[in-house]
Amino acid sequence: MSRRSLLATSGAAVLEAAGPPARFRLAICSETFPGASFSGICEAARRTGYTGIEIDPSNLSADPASLSAAERRSLSNQMKENGLHYCGLHSFLKAPAGLHLTTPDTTVRTRTWDYFTRLIDLAADLGPSPVMVLGSSKQRQAIGGTTPSDAAKRLAEGLSGVAPQAARRGVTILVEPLAPHLCNVVNTMAEAIAIVDQVNSPAVQSMFDTHNTTAETAPLPEVIRKHFPRIRHVHLNEFDGRYPGAGNFAFRPVLQTLRDLNYRGWLSVEVFDFKPDGETVARLAADRIRSIEAGLK
Repeated sequence: MSRRSLLATSGAAVLEAAGPPARFRLAICSETFPGASFSGICEAARRTGYTGIEIDPSNLSADPASLSAAERRSLSNQMKENGLHYCGLHSFLKAPAGLHLTTPDTTVRTRTWDYFTRLIDLAADLGPSPVMVLGSSKQRQAIGGTTPSDAAKRLAEGLSGVAPQAARRGVTILVEPLAPHLCNVVNTMAEAIAIVDQVNSPAVQSMFDTHNTTAETAPLPEVIRKHFPRIRHVHLNEFDGRYPGAGNFAFRPVLQTLRDLNYRGWLSVEVFDFKPDGETVARLAADRIRSIEAGLK
């Protein structure tokens, strides 16, 4: 056999072995099942078609960073027993009350970043290679006469301070752009990436949330392609916060772009409206995403 024929045959064999693209990894946020215990949350996530769980720490405790080592092991075991992969934390500054990342009050700001460091340890203790989705609209909003620009600078300074600890613990902090009606600090992927670049640590990256794209001016596939090297996680929801499929958001171009770019991270369903109930919402969201995925090129 000639060398050319051998290479052609080898290439065909590789393509055949590769087969169809891997399915997207689908996760859901823990608050989708209000009122359930953590074990109940895990069971509901598994029943409704998810293989990953993203945790809102306020679902765990009024002071989540104070959870004991034994409690952390128990939470980790509950995820494993339900066949779930742990993705990481989000909305992680709601509890305890009184925290704020960008306030001009130095005492409050210092306390908040100290608590953030403790949450990094919690994130790491619950499972390997977690993300921490830094949305926290109320805790990063410019307040007390602070401009959004000043608040963004304080956000970058704080992240620079905690990045070494995140790197040591194998945690990746994700700066999440938020819609302007939710927060006046960091509203676009470009603004998020500017902070990521300023911090300049592999432990601080970004993520893409369909719900928070209202300030983007370019088509979303273009936004994803431009910033893809920094995107480590994806949230899926409608503009109004309902589950995917409850509105008219164009998810197909977003998912097709992620498929084209061979995205291997999690697609995590994050909803804010749980009617008629969490399990119904979770199941309908998973069905909608898998239906779109089945029709991708």
